Amino acid sequence: MNKNEKTFNILIVDDDEHICQLLELYLRRDGFVADYCNNGETALSRLGAGNYDAVLLDVMMPGMDGYDVLSALRKFTAIPVIMLSARGEPLDKITGLDRGADDYITKPFEPDEVIARLRAVLRRSKTSDDVKRVELFNLSVNITDYTVTLNNERVDMPPKETELLYMLVKTPMHVFTRDDLLKTIWGEGYTGDPRTVDVHIKRVREKLGDNPHWRLTTVWGVGYKIEVF
Repeated sequence: MNKNEKTFNILIVDDDEHICQLLELYLRRDGFVADYCNNGETALSRLGAGNYDAVLLDVMMPGMDGYDVLSALRKFTAIPVIMLSARGEPLDKITGLDRGADDYITKPFEPDEVIARLRAVLRRSKTSDDVKRVELFNLSVNITDYTVTLNNERVDMPPKETELLYMLVKTPMHVFTRDDLLKTIWGEGYTGDPRTVDVHIKRVREKLGDNPHWRLTTVWGVGYKIEVF
């Protein structure tokens, strides 16, 4: 790591002590600051202090599992999270990504791959730091705290729906292909059903309803856009 670059502080959360120590060793070798804990409750306590830049989060842990930790975490921060799990079925990955994970890596893994994927999500996070809140007439989308308001009233949306809407509202009139949305929001490594974008778009439309100033439009054969009148 270049000495002029920011030193990132990473929290490893896994009930396997060996995995924690291995990842900590590799992260420190590559210039990261890293420490770990072995359960979700402790992880949330530490993360609530806001001292970390990213999390490597195991799925299967006693007590709070990784999905529960992720859901709780997304209520107060958009910090990058990479899920680590022995469960590699597409549904498991989709569950993690839909709940707000930035990436999902299946065990067993190569530590160097974990670090490469970590650098990638940190780069994406850095490039999106400039604008965390966008507004369009009566609609506001904030991915710092994952809130959506319409006509000054809160609209309940899970993380991926919020991120999808944020991306569209941030650049109104721009047509995003399904691949654009998948790669940006679900990540380059997404291997699930590409129709998940269509499902999420449908849910967002249902929650937003009709609007006199803008609408979420399907551009047939291409993708989606926010159209402004």
